[in-house]
Amino acid sequence: MVRAVRIDSPHELRVIAAEPEPPGDGEVLVEVAWSGICGSDLEVFDGTRPREFVRYPVIPGHEWSGTVVQAGPGVDPELVGRKVVGEGFRNCGRCTACREGDTTLCSADYDETGFTQPGAWAERLRLPARLLHPLPDQADLRAAALLEPAACMASAVLKAQVQVGESVAVIGGGTLGMLATQLFAAAGAGRLVVIDPRSERAEVAKACGATEFRTPEDVGGGHDVVLEAAGASGAGLLAVRATRRGGRTVLTGIAPEEREPLVPADLVGAAVTVHTVFGASSRAWAHAVRAFATGRLDPAPLITHEFPIEEAGRALQTLADPSVPTGKVLLHP
Repeated sequence: MVRAVRIDSPHELRVIAAEPEPPGDGEVLVEVAWSGICGSDLEVFDGTRPREFVRYPVIPGHEWSGTVVQAGPGVDPELVGRKVVGEGFRNCGRCTACREGDTTLCSADYDETGFTQPGAWAERLRLPARLLHPLPDQADLRAAALLEPAACMASAVLKAQVQVGESVAVIGGGTLGMLATQLFAAAGAGRLVVIDPRSERAEVAKACGATEFRTPEDVGGGHDVVLEAAGASGAGLLAVRATRRGGRTVLTGIAPEEREPLVPADLVGAAVTVHTVFGASSRAWAHAVRAFATGRLDPAPLITHEFPIEEAGRALQTLADPSVPTGKVLLHP
């Protein structure tokens, strides 16, 4: 029996038998090794994700790693046996946005693994082969399960266009912020500051390449680039204020509410260039996978909890509990 975790409706989760159909034309079947859990999965479980971005019942799981076990018609048979990760957005590949490389901005209706299509909280996953990114034979699949959030941060780092020696600040010391810190270090950032209210994250930040750790009360300013990866109220405004005049600010988080919102006057007065990130394009995925394959990106130290697939409910509770210090939480089918 092939098992999967299905959320039938908000707060209704169960383990089911879910034998996927054989891969069709251009598709592969992947044996899932590890699946990640993130805040958007909590939204699916809680019912707070916008209705246009989820379709119940759904097998979650957009962060994953695994091995190809079957190739459908039209797929290179050499893929069978390869370790892989895969993009989640089921983009059309034909619209203007896709042809320009902005595959997450596809003009087709939203369609993504783990939200509108069956995801990787399962032992098997079927998806288009064109979305795969093969990994080296020696790749650590446990660490590779974090390549989806790493790709999102790679999108931010690419937009920031960091030059060697520039001063960079990362607001947010969680998994996303630490992945971004590693990628900025690999890009040649000079001064690299991580900003987070939780001082216990300083050691991890330094291990990820940060040269300094500060709290929001001592953030300072004058950075060439500031990346906001906290998703907390006020973080966007803090990012703009920490950026030097004429610098670049990249916003990736979505705060549930803003006590002190950004207004146009803040941006005009700061004269900063603001970039935003929505998911990860194919180019960003390639960047993250390349950094991982060459050892410049190591997500493994960010993993704090692992659960068998049968305990997906407890894994969600652990991630949602503010009293439990968590990094990345993984499921192991």
